Amino acid sequence: MNKRLVVSLVAASLLTSGAAFAQSTTATGAANGAAAGGSVAGPVGEVVGGTVGAAVGLGLEIPNAVITSVTSERAPSVTVRERVVVGEPLPEAVELRPVPSHTEYRYAVVNDRRVIVEPRTRKVIKIID
Repeated sequence: MNKRLVVSLVAASLLTSGAAFAQSTTATGAANGAAAGGSVAGPVGEVVGGTVGAAVGLGLEIPNAVITSVTSERAPSVTVRERVVVGEPLPEAVELRPVPSHTEYRYAVVNDRRVIVEPRTRKVIKIID
């Protein structure tokens, strides 16, 4: 198989699976991307996978100020039957609360766990245990 095609496929697969890296840091994203790329396309894939994984990990990091703000807020917990996972939207019945001083995020307390959510899509981007 053409190496360029393989490298392109590795990069595309890593970019489309951003939710898998949602709770990892840039370093972990790079390591995971390098491992995935290396297993598919050898050394060239490892380099591309590491670069793409780091970019995905960096883009999904949440500032510590957001996490601190959310953990200090008092909000009642809502019980839902659905499994709450990173990358999946919260049910419409769950009220999203604003994160003080960080309008690009919302949060909720679901099943006694705080979750940070992307408000437009309602997708969970971080679960705080």
